[in-house]
Parts: sequence; C-alpha cells; structure tokens
Amino acid sequence: MSARFDQLPRAGPTVCLARRWRSAALAPKGLCISDSPREAALPYRVAIAADHAAWRLKAELVGWLEDAGHEVIDLGTASDDSVDYPDYGYHIAEAITAGEAERGVALCGSGIGISIAVNRHPACRCALVSDNLGARLARAHNDANVIAMGARLIGIETAKDCLAAFLTTEFLGERHIRRVEKLSHPHFEKEPL
Repeated sequence: MSARFDQLPRAGPTVCLARRWRSAALAPKGLCISDSPREAALPYRVAIAADHAAWRLKAELVGWLEDAGHEVIDLGTASDDSVDYPDYGYHIAEAITAGEAERGVALCGSGIGISIAVNRHPACRCALVSDNLGARLARAHNDANVIAMGARLIGIETAKDCLAAFLTTEFLGERHIRRVEKLSHPHFEKEPL
C-alpha cells in the first residue's frame, strides 16, 4: 500500500479552496493551490517555531533546511526558558497568512498543543506527523501547509525525514479538493447522512 505514495505527483491544479472567493487571485494566501510544477530542489520560505521543549530540535532543523537551500524564518524560541506554545503557533499562522512563508514547521514537546494553536487560523492546515508516510499524506490528501512534530516523541533523523517528505510532496487535488475546501470554511458544514 505505501509503495503507491512513492509516485505522488509534484503539481496540482489551481483551485481556490474557499467558496466565498471566486478565483485564486482574490483568495488570501494559503487557500489556493498553485498550478506550476514544483521541483523538489526548488526552495521554500519556511517559518519554524518551537517552545522551550523543542528549541534544540528546531535549531537542528533550521540548519538542515538552510543547507538544503530553503529560506528559513526562525520565529523562536532559543532557550530552555519556559514559554507558551500557543504564542509560537500563532506566529507561524501569521507568517503563512501574510505570505511571508509558504510552509511552516511547528514544534513543541508533543506537537499536539502547537498544532491546535496553528489550526485556529482558517488559512492554516497543520498536521501532526511522526513518520514519513504521515507527512506525505498530509500534503497529498490534506494540502497541509504546516506540520507539527513532538520533540519528546521523535528524534532528529525522523524529524528530517518527515520534513523532507512534507516539502517534496504536492497536493493530489482531484477528489481531495472538495474535502480540503470543507476544512477551509469558517463554519462547520457537512453532507447529510
């Protein structure tokens, strides 16, 4: 089953994911899918933030991202001094929404709290991941623009593997478009049973 995810396409159609905007040009950044093919080597602007439990993992990932040619926006923190993870999640959401970053990496002890904070913003689709397949599916099926990871739960090599999968997998589009569109609505909407 996982073998088919090795062949995920690198580009998808331009689709506005929020019905209230008629075209991609009118929608806020982060709610539309690009139609231009993206090579894995092409760099992203990546916003990254962590709380006190994950700042060391963040420091390792910042260097790894820069070595890979990505532009990194380091939103902190940089010490063991206790901070509140929601603040750092909100900073990532603001960077994505403002178009300052195309992708985000949210880190805390478990990855759970900071992912909840990021997902409070309607332009962000943050997926908590702990392995390569989860990161690939987050992009391919859910068009995630932010991933969250738990520094107390995964090591640096697994984090790098997840991040590489996240940055090189494109959204599949097709049947997933309507599902992602439903995630982008500010109010809960569902199909009748």
